[in-house]
Amino acid sequence: MLEPSMPLARVKQIVAAIVLAFSAMLIFLAIDGLTLNMRLTLAVFVATITAWTILDLPDTPVALAGAALLPVVGAINEDVLYRSLGNDIVWLMLAAFVVAGVLRQVGVIEQIIRRLLARLATVQGLFWALTLLIFATAFIIPSTSARAAMLAPVYLGLAAAIGHARVNRALALLFPSVILLSAGASLIGAGAHLVAAGMMERLRGQSPDFLGWIALAGPFSLLCSLFACAVLLRLFLTREERTMAIAARSPDETPTPLTRQQWIVLAITGAMILLFAAQPLHGIGMPLIGIAAALLLATERVSGLPLKAALKGVEWNLLLFLAGTLVIGEALLATGTAQVLAERVVGLAGSSIAAWPALVIGFAAIVATLSHLVITSRTARATVLIPALALPLAALGVDPLNLVMVVTLASGFCQTLMVSAKPVALFGAMDPPPFDQADLLRLAVVLVVPFVVLLIVFATLVWPLQGLPLR
Repeated sequence: MLEPSMPLARVKQIVAAIVLAFSAMLIFLAIDGLTLNMRLTLAVFVATITAWTILDLPDTPVALAGAALLPVVGAINEDVLYRSLGNDIVWLMLAAFVVAGVLRQVGVIEQIIRRLLARLATVQGLFWALTLLIFATAFIIPSTSARAAMLAPVYLGLAAAIGHARVNRALALLFPSVILLSAGASLIGAGAHLVAAGMMERLRGQSPDFLGWIALAGPFSLLCSLFACAVLLRLFLTREERTMAIAARSPDETPTPLTRQQWIVLAITGAMILLFAAQPLHGIGMPLIGIAAALLLATERVSGLPLKAALKGVEWNLLLFLAGTLVIGEALLATGTAQVLAERVVGLAGSSIAAWPALVIGFAAIVATLSHLVITSRTARATVLIPALALPLAALGVDPLNLVMVVTLASGFCQTLMVSAKPVALFGAMDPPPFDQADLLRLAVVLVVPFVVLLIVFATLVWPLQGLPLR
């Protein structure tokens, strides 16, 4: 009689145990030239990656456990852990979530989108307009999952009005695809960008501000979003379906004028974005600007939403995850572990590859792009790949800030699997499901190569002209 097959969870546990045991032998016995703090930091880092990838454990508890373990074993001081909760990145994200919660409460984003879309007559025009509108929300709403939750009702309304299964499938794929690809354009578009900015500040004492990030990543993200829209129109719809007229809306569906409350909320949000953009002129930090805007918006006289209610919409899980990953990243840099990794990579690769910076960047872009298949969190990918991939490769002669940008933007490609990103899971889990895993794979296969090639072009040709050196 055949024995029942071993449960997948048990297999993962065995594989993780083997990986951890082998890693421990390498770190503590086989690799020389490391201090005890370096070995302990590297061991915690490997254990964290193993928990995220092989064991598929929740992101936040793993990050917090890794961050707490570092001072326990003496790799870093306790103050580093406590300071992470007060990091300006955490405060900026907190303020942005409050602002997003107010915008969602008053319905201003959905109202504006519906008013603009009411003028469109064909499916093709609808797709292009939606791509630009979704792209614009990246500069207001933090985190891709928050944008997906806010835009889901817009999709449901449009799908009901269109009433065409194939068009609705392409439309359902458009929303998460553009949400994920457009996030790279904004510094607050994803937690991974703030982690990258913090790492840049730690490396060189400087990092792109709000406008600087837009200048570097905005054109790339816009082109990727537009290309995704074009692929969806050509790959999933026929010519007749692209030119199909959208059914006229009934009087009940006609967008109503913006209320006084919505205008006030929109004005305060616009002022916040302008102050973000003018930060080099007035010198006030983005977190402080965001907090002031959040406190102003989260008052009942302004938005009808008290601060206590607005705080309920904050993704505390993401904020704690950010704090934990910041500690791990700080430990890798402060103990010199990242520098040692860089030196070892140079020793293994030799100097021949250093003569081809485009090859180094291409390797980083490919690895970071495919990393979403094993690390499902965008911020976790940045936390892992920047010290483990970008910084070691920078030792081959490529500017580290350039590689940090490459790795961070490449980690934003995550629409291959249902579990790769929350926006994909949210739209894919609607009832009835508008698309399946085969549709995602079909789209990803067409998008991934142009995505990587475009990123290499920007890193090697465009960014150096903008002041981000290649070497």
